[in-house]
Amino acid sequence: MQRMIKAYHCTFIGDALLLALFMRGGLRWFPALVFTEILMWMIRLAWISRSMLLYIGKRLLYMVPILLAVVALGFFLIELAPGDMFTQLEMNPSIAPEDIENMRRQFKLDKSWIVQFISYIGNILTGNFGTAFSLRAPVFTIVRQRAANTVLLSVTSLFFAWGLSIPMGIWAAVKQYKWQDQLISVFAFAGLAIPNFFLAFLLLFVVTATSGVGGTWLPIGGMTSIDHNDMTAVGRFLDIAKHMVIPVIVLGTSGMAQLTRIMRSTMLETMERQYIVTARAKGQIEPKVIWHHGLRNAINPMITILGFQISSIMSGAALTEIVLSWPGLGNTILTAILQQDLYLVVGSLIYSTILLVIGNLIADILLALTDPRIRMG
Repeated sequence: MQRMIKAYHCTFIGDALLLALFMRGGLRWFPALVFTEILMWMIRLAWISRSMLLYIGKRLLYMVPILLAVVALGFFLIELAPGDMFTQLEMNPSIAPEDIENMRRQFKLDKSWIVQFISYIGNILTGNFGTAFSLRAPVFTIVRQRAANTVLLSVTSLFFAWGLSIPMGIWAAVKQYKWQDQLISVFAFAGLAIPNFFLAFLLLFVVTATSGVGGTWLPIGGMTSIDHNDMTAVGRFLDIAKHMVIPVIVLGTSGMAQLTRIMRSTMLETMERQYIVTARAKGQIEPKVIWHHGLRNAINPMITILGFQISSIMSGAALTEIVLSWPGLGNTILTAILQQDLYLVVGSLIYSTILLVIGNLIADILLALTDPRIRMG
């Protein structure tokens, strides 16, 4: 037993070694850290729970047919659209029609979508995700950068929504039918009713209307300022943080409204349970009864819908990115579709699908860790 414990602790040395290996291979510190922790915790699960490790392995294997279906659907839908990414070049008299046809043959656009799909899968297995014709760059490089921006925005919005919805839901449950509860309910219903794009336009109007001639007091578009590269490290961090204020509020409001309603209802149900009555009868103070006994059991339904929250925020991020000019996957997919850039569309779909599947897997793991009644067997 002691040898197993020592072997388990030795795995933490592998974190530093694997992180250094990833960074030496060309990855930046954040993606290198993410990949390192994913691999090392998969190894540690062999000591913690082999059944959980098998469950995660099965879910990751299920990702393969899902990705194949998404890629095939992407090729099929692009095939239905009239023209291709070289159609606009036919209007340029300086380009010979023979050159355009050669480019079509080079990208296999003269073949059916099934042939293109099979050829693309073969290229993926060799690490080639194609070239984005509209941006003249490898698809993997473009999508990796834009996906990082989308993940940053989505994760920050999740923390914003959860950080406010849990205390607001508990407060509304404790102050049931009082003015605090009514005020929070009005806010929740308003947040659910207002579409993300309309809230984005409304916030842009408010910021613009309340600003002076010298400029707006909050950035109203993009991710960075013009002089971002000339700033210090702290200045660059604050610059990105200011640009994230409006997108995070837009994305987090609808999720926060939904979570607040769920937290209120589950907390009211939990506070009527017998163990809560017993805890109060033993003389425990009310804050301990609420936060220790009540919240611990009321949080499980919230974690259950975490996977749906991730998917809804990811889908809402696409429209928000377009309205607020945030350089994420949403903007990338829209640009690729408008220009019929086949490989950029498919590459963006692959990344977004992977993020959604992993998000739902994380929600299932958190639910199993927080609820002892759930066993991975």
